Amino acid sequence: MTVDTETKKQSKPFYNLILHLHPRKLRQDALRFNLTFGLGGMSALLFVILVFTGLLLKFHYEPSPEKAYDSILNLQFGLLFGKLLRSIHHWSAILLLLISFLHMLRVIFASAYRKPRQMNWIFGVILLILVVLSNFTGYLLPWDQLSYWAVTISTSLLDYIPLLGSFIKGALLGGNEVGGASLSNFYNLHTGIIPAAIIILMAFHFWKVRKAGGVIAAEEKKDSPMVDVHPHLIAREFVVAIGTCCPFDDTECCF
Repeated sequence: MTVDTETKKQSKPFYNLILHLHPRKLRQDALRFNLTFGLGGMSALLFVILVFTGLLLKFHYEPSPEKAYDSILNLQFGLLFGKLLRSIHHWSAILLLLISFLHMLRVIFASAYRKPRQMNWIFGVILLILVVLSNFTGYLLPWDQLSYWAVTISTSLLDYIPLLGSFIKGALLGGNEVGGASLSNFYNLHTGIIPAAIIILMAFHFWKVRKAGGVIAAEEKKDSPMVDVHPHLIAREFVVAIGTCCPFDDTECCF
């Protein structure tokens, strides 16, 4: 058995994982950075970081009006690397919102919402809405004056929605004003329902990209040669991932 054959056998699970997300081969033109700017991959990576840091934060956060703010203070100043952990979660959420929006603009300008990718466009718009809701629901969790009044003012705007505005506001807040029920609702939405919905829609989103043959399908750009996904695309995705994570090296929390 040759060394190359042995290496391929050992790395087979890795290749199988790659082929769930990418076609085996793609057009060389699809490797151009200015085609997608790596925005989709950065969004996916930031979501993974948010899930990981969010799960760690759940061990120390107490979602009750009496203990929420104190648990944040303890996390900030009483836990080793607690400030760094919350900072990474905080800035990842902001970057995810920004990059997701830029990703949507890129799709619009590239007309990538047209057939056969029209359904994936719908999934993407819903994902962007969920990212906005995730940031909004997470804003109340520190339970300080800034978050309390920001959410109070924001939810009061729902009253201007005809017919359903008051109902949506009441369901979201658990009453007519921000209180303990609101904190519980926002916590459950932020840590359970919204992330689960994002994971499900992301799976469909990736599957639709994969089904369409990637960002450039095999039948498009026929003058461009076909190349293997590994290592050509994987190496570029790795560089983008490293570049996305680098700003977190000296992150400071704006508490």
